Amino acid sequence: MASSALLAQMRQGGFVLYLRHGATDSSRVDRAPQVDLNDCNTQRVLSDAGRQQARELGLILQRARVPVGEVIHSPLCRAMESAQLTFAAQPQLLRVEPLLAYTAHLTSEQKKPVIAATQALVSTPVPAGTNRVIVAHAPNMADLMGYFVKPEGTMVVLRPLGQSRFEYLGSIPPSHWNTLLNAPPKR
Repeated sequence: MASSALLAQMRQGGFVLYLRHGATDSSRVDRAPQVDLNDCNTQRVLSDAGRQQARELGLILQRARVPVGEVIHSPLCRAMESAQLTFAAQPQLLRVEPLLAYTAHLTSEQKKPVIAATQALVSTPVPAGTNRVIVAHAPNMADLMGYFVKPEGTMVVLRPLGQSRFEYLGSIPPSHWNTLLNAPPKR
């Protein structure tokens, strides 16, 4: 669980914030392997609660004064919508990365380019004063580092080290933001 000290570091920038998309409507499953990226009806999508969660996270990040320089998201509707709602005030930051697609239904060989793209995005250094946000899926991180991000809407804080390396620093589930924002400053 992330601490208020980590939040203070995030305000200085230089981190990758890997956000698992918001809460989804689990009654709708992906029509794997026939998911059409242009047709949300073939995908699991955000629930109303997930949409609200994404909007609230946008306000929380503003209130927390966490600077964001770019938002790179998966092409699946649930990740794209999470990014759009969370960063509605900064749509110019959003960029889709086709190789951040959901890996759960892929073969080991099909996963390789997705894992490589995810690893490049989380390990490439980020300039001080800003953070890189990646909005994608739990299986991608599980394939990369053995950590299945849950619940939906959880943010994973990583320090990019370059040369395909990164350091896991903590996670912030949606329910933990209020605790972080209301924690007394450390002296």
